Amino acid sequence: MRLCFLAALILVLALPSAGRAQERRKIRISNATLSYSALPLVAAREWKLFQEQGLDVEIILMRSAAAAAALVSGDLDYQSGIGPASISATLSGVESRALWSSTSRITYWLMARPEYKSVQQLKQKKIGVSGLGGTSHVAMTVALEKSGLSAKDYVAVSVPSGNLVQSLDSGFVDAATLNPPTMFFAQRRGFVRLLDIGALVEMASGGLTAMNRTIKSRPDEVKRIIRALQLGKRAMLKSRDKTLELITSVLKMDKQTAEDTYSVVQSSFNDTGIPTREGIANIVRAIKAEGRFTNRNIAYEEVAEPRFAIEVAKELGYKVP
Repeated sequence: MRLCFLAALILVLALPSAGRAQERRKIRISNATLSYSALPLVAAREWKLFQEQGLDVEIILMRSAAAAAALVSGDLDYQSGIGPASISATLSGVESRALWSSTSRITYWLMARPEYKSVQQLKQKKIGVSGLGGTSHVAMTVALEKSGLSAKDYVAVSVPSGNLVQSLDSGFVDAATLNPPTMFFAQRRGFVRLLDIGALVEMASGGLTAMNRTIKSRPDEVKRIIRALQLGKRAMLKSRDKTLELITSVLKMDKQTAEDTYSVVQSSFNDTGIPTREGIANIVRAIKAEGRFTNRNIAYEEVAEPRFAIEVAKELGYKVP
């Protein structure tokens, strides 16, 4: 009888410990690059918000294409990001969904040499983009259409992102789509902003993607990760000085560039974190512009699962549509 009692006591004492061990499992989240759209992820790590949610998170730098394969194999738990690469993977058969977005619009400017005063002057001119058919290209096309310029009116030229400013300098292109911090370097060199692309085109960027099996088997973990990310984003908006310190230390920017980046990025953040239908639709449009899935009607629900973001937003007091 006494032995049975001791065995039962050991079992009872072991259960909480096992629960804590499971709760503190190492969670691997990939990120393509530590850029402005990944700032909530960085904030959640640096400011111990993951730990406050009982999570042990490791951020792994990995290209988006490789991240999809790692999610399938189980080498990754989550992919930090929503964009053409992650949505394409889902449409190609990867059983994954977009869960949360950090920004509701991409932060890109169309910049040109100072002799150009309006987008209308770019007719028959060359515009540099970091990838034909990619996010920046499609967003630029939509923004220019809204500004009265069709895709037939100019020539889009693919230029590696690191060479865009140099291409402007040399005259190889007449204008280019640039994002932080490159847009600010170009501005200081005398190039002018002709168009704020993100202000005209809603498109999800940054965020969180996971496999359906993870969503079904670990819903509490998914929700806690989203809560940590949402709290990180909210803390960034409430504390400018603390965020500038984060940007300068982690993204390796000088103070002026960090200030410029913060002023632009804070206006692009998705308030609730819920991936919007329009934002997802524009990503799908970007994918179709590359000639993929063109004959397929793609529903929002095929690629996104917003319920966790909705629950977290409500619990944190956000107004949810």
